Amino acid sequence: MFYVLSAFAVMGLAIWAYGQNDRTQRAKNETRELRREIRSLTEAINVQRAEWAYLNRPERLLALAEMNASRLGLLSLEGRQFGHISEIPYPISLTRRGDD
Repeated sequence: MFYVLSAFAVMGLAIWAYGQNDRTQRAKNETRELRREIRSLTEAINVQRAEWAYLNRPERLLALAEMNASRLGLLSLEGRQFGHISEIPYPISLTRRGDD
């Protein structure tokens, strides 16, 4: 009777160990796939950053602005177009904080 119960216990433990091993292998494969996907997406982001930097070069943007200025009605920037900080209306509650 002891040998029969021991055999069943060994079979049960073998089935449990196989299930654990199978779950571990699936988790490792999933992790490997996720890392591969992350690596691929990181490369894609780096390519897009490089393209963004290339397209936003100041000399390129200046050439585009000059080429399309008349069609778009663009005007050049002048110093008189900017305001002074004293012209910004601040709410009263912000200017009287020290008085409270």
